[in-house]
Amino acid sequence: MKNILCSSLFILLMLGCGNTDKSENSNFRTNDNSASANKNVDEASIHYYQKQNEPRENAFSLLVPKGWRIDGGIFRVDPTAQGGPSQSIAAKLDFAVKKDDNGSVMIRWLPDVLYYDARYSPAGQMGLFPQGSNYQGMTVLNIMSAKEFISNIAFPYAHPNAQNIKVTNTKLLREVAANYTRRVKQAMPFLTMSYDAAMVKLNYLENGIEFEELFVTLVENWGELGIGMWGNKETFYVRAPNGKLKGWESTFSVIQNSVKINLKWLMGEIKGQAARGQIVANTQKEIERIGREITENRQRTNSEINNDMYLTLTEQEEYVNPYTNEIEVGTDQYKYRWVNESGDVIYSDKEEYDPNIDIKLNRSDFKRSKIRKRFSQ
Repeated sequence: MKNILCSSLFILLMLGCGNTDKSENSNFRTNDNSASANKNVDEASIHYYQKQNEPRENAFSLLVPKGWRIDGGIFRVDPTAQGGPSQSIAAKLDFAVKKDDNGSVMIRWLPDVLYYDARYSPAGQMGLFPQGSNYQGMTVLNIMSAKEFISNIAFPYAHPNAQNIKVTNTKLLREVAANYTRRVKQAMPFLTMSYDAAMVKLNYLENGIEFEELFVTLVENWGELGIGMWGNKETFYVRAPNGKLKGWESTFSVIQNSVKINLKWLMGEIKGQAARGQIVANTQKEIERIGREITENRQRTNSEINNDMYLTLTEQEEYVNPYTNEIEVGTDQYKYRWVNESGDVIYSDKEEYDPNIDIKLNRSDFKRSKIRKRFSQ
C-alpha cells in the first residue's frame, strides 16, 4: 500500500500541475479605444473562454469556451463497496468539457484505475484469483498494452452504446512512455515502474451521430515491487462529428493547456493520501517545497509530454497574463489574445476588435496578453 501512495503522489505532483509561476514586465499594446473600432468585426472570429473551477472539490481551474458546459469532477471510492482499499487512497477524476448536453464536441478525462495481474503472485498461480475477480479492491486482469486498454477497457467505459466502431489509426507514444519512466526513476529510483502509451483514432456511431475521436492513455506497470499491480494514467479523449475534429484542435488545446491545480487542494490531498495509506506524511516544510517545485517546473516537465499527448497536430504559444504575470499556454492560431481580471480569455484575428467596447460583453477590464519573451531575445 505504501508503494501505491508513493507512485500516485509522484504522478500527481509531476504531471498535470498548475501553470508556471514566472513573471516579467507586461508591456502590451492596446487598440484604439473608440466605439468605431468594433465595426464590421465578424463575431465568429472572436473566441471567448471563461475560467471555471472543478465543481466538487475545487481541485483545479481551466478555461471553458463561453456557452459550453462542464460535467463530472473529482470523486472518491468507498473501500467497503469496492471490496478493498486500493482504489480509495487517491482522488479520482471523471470530467468533461462539452459544447452541448450531448457532448457533440467534447474533451473528457477518465479516472486512473488500478488492476491486479495475479500471475505474479503465488496465490494467483494456484488459481485463487481468476480473471475478473477482486483482489483488495482491484479487478484481476492480465496487464494490457496501452492500445489494448483503450480498445478493451477505456472506450467501452466511455461509450457503452457505441456502434459500428472502426479504428482508423494507432500511434505508439514511445517518447511519452520514456519520459514517464525517466521521471519516476529520477524521483524514486527504487521503484520498478515501466510504461506504455498509445493514441488511437476511431470512428463510431452513437445516438444516431457518427463521431471522430482521438483517444490517449498510458499504462503503468508496477513491475517487481508491485507484484502484479498495474493501471492507467493520463487517459482522455477528444471528439467531434465525423470530419470536423480537426476544426476543433485549437479549442481543445486551449482547454487542455489551461488546467491549473489548486495548490491548497493538492496539499490537502497529499496529507489525505498519507493518512489513508497509513504512512507518515511529509513535514509541512517539505510539502511547501513540493508546491514551489510544482509551480516552477510545470512547463519544463510537461513540455515533451504535451507534444504527443495533446493532439500532436496543434500549434501552441506561451503568453504572459497581464494581471498575474504568470505564463499561460494557449493556441497560436489567432493573432490577438485578451484576458480579463476574472481569468476569461478571448482570441481574435481582428486587429480592430476591442472587447472592452463590445456592448454584448459589458466588460471593461480586458487587457492584451503578449507572447512571452524568449530567453534568447
